[in-house]
Amino acid sequence: MRNRPITDENAILDIINQCQWCHVAMVDATNKPYVIPLNFGYKDNIIYIHGARKGKKVDILRQNPEVCINFSIDHAIRYQNEAVACSWSMKYRSVLCYGKVEFIRETEEKINALNIIMAHYAKREFTFNPPSIREVNVMKVKVERIEGRVYGY
Repeated sequence: MRNRPITDENAILDIINQCQWCHVAMVDATNKPYVIPLNFGYKDNIIYIHGARKGKKVDILRQNPEVCINFSIDHAIRYQNEAVACSWSMKYRSVLCYGKVEFIRETEEKINALNIIMAHYAKREFTFNPPSIREVNVMKVKVERIEGRVYGY
């Protein structure tokens, strides 16, 4: 069984919407990969992420905003023959999104992005106090390319 592409937009959105977190891959100044799990929100072909104002992730993304973001669900071991190791594999559905990180600086846009992130988990809007908005780093990635894959389903 081989993995196959997912081209249906609704199937791709279903995968993204079912994910509880995503993995964001980037490349540092020494050309080394760096991958971290993050909470996210998705709306209108834009992925929203957030985090601290300072740190390794921010340093890397300021130098090189190119990212690949992975969403993956429905993981399950499968095999054709339990005794034959090479017949074992992992079922999954996944999406890769490529784009560039843009840092959001304007307060109202930050609040909108944070509400998109929170809606992914809580399905409602929140209020945010000014110090929290000042201290959080909110980013968006306009999806330039998207690839879906499925294996075993």
